[in-house]
Amino acid sequence: MGADSKIEWTDYTFNPWRGCTAISPACDHCYAKTLVEGRLSGDFSQRARAADSTWKQPLAWNRKAAKLGIRKRVFCASLADVFDNQVPDQWRIDLWALIRATPHLDWLLLTKRPQNISGMLPADWGDGWPNVWLGATVENQTEADRRIPHLLRAPAAVRFLSCEPLLGSLDMKRWIAGGRKARKPDGTEFIAPHWYMTQCRSCGWIGSSELCGTDVDCGQGDSDVYCPACHAAGCDNEIAGLDWAICGGESGTGARPMHPAWARSLRDQCEAAGMPFFFKQWGEWQAYYDRDVDDPDWRKCPQTDGQMGRGATRYLNLAGGCGFHGDKLVAFRNVGKKAAGRLLDGRTWDQFPKAGAA
Repeated sequence: MGADSKIEWTDYTFNPWRGCTAISPACDHCYAKTLVEGRLSGDFSQRARAADSTWKQPLAWNRKAAKLGIRKRVFCASLADVFDNQVPDQWRIDLWALIRATPHLDWLLLTKRPQNISGMLPADWGDGWPNVWLGATVENQTEADRRIPHLLRAPAAVRFLSCEPLLGSLDMKRWIAGGRKARKPDGTEFIAPHWYMTQCRSCGWIGSSELCGTDVDCGQGDSDVYCPACHAAGCDNEIAGLDWAICGGESGTGARPMHPAWARSLRDQCEAAGMPFFFKQWGEWQAYYDRDVDDPDWRKCPQTDGQMGRGATRYLNLAGGCGFHGDKLVAFRNVGKKAAGRLLDGRTWDQFPKAGAA
């Protein structure tokens, strides 16, 4: 793990320590656990700090980036969780010092524990360091609704989602403040602001202002928004929202397929809000039959074996089940990550948010 990462959305991976505990469906086939307990012959349930030589690597990357006048992205930590409360506090203090010393690197801190972020930030964090991006994994609607509010409460230069493995459809209406298409005087299309992210000063509810009401009289002959949770009027604070979404299917042993409609829906919601979208991969599975497109009369539906592993074939419907009568039935074949590729509707989606500044 280090230079020239194979992860498509980063330049480097850095693991200051390794080890974690499974806490949600995305952890069911954890590649990090498989790697640590397999090839690395370790115990993933234990937290193990990396060697001093590993900790020095980002300093070299930073010097190189500074010399070239460019920025590089660092994913930290692919074999652990920075905001894991079972990690010694001193390790995290050392990590913050390293990040502070490498201003030419953009550090991507991705967690499944965003509820811990605010209590683990350094004292000089302020509104967020310009070279730190905070992210949360959201594999399904339940985790999106649970984790995103915690992520949005933490100040950051960039906030992002990793929807990998994507295990179900995501309705992001509450979490992505959509815009509207408009044209500049020269005819160039752009997304104009329409809704905004807001936090209720009364109860703390967070979400898009699109969901707030606007029919409460404030006592001044006018109306103002009211909170959809506690119905308090005029108690909203505009806050920064999400900046980026990564989408990907699962890879590795036991990987589950990702329905194309789930990926398309997330992409379309990001586009409507003018938010960068990165399609990382399909994972191990490739769709080879779409009933709505290929077989509207239901006469050519292929037989599947319902197995896992290379060469296996499976059904998947929109709800995530394998029932033949479910909506938008698709048949998949396990062909491996490389063969499945990373094209969505015939093209790559390699959009990024604006990087920080040294």
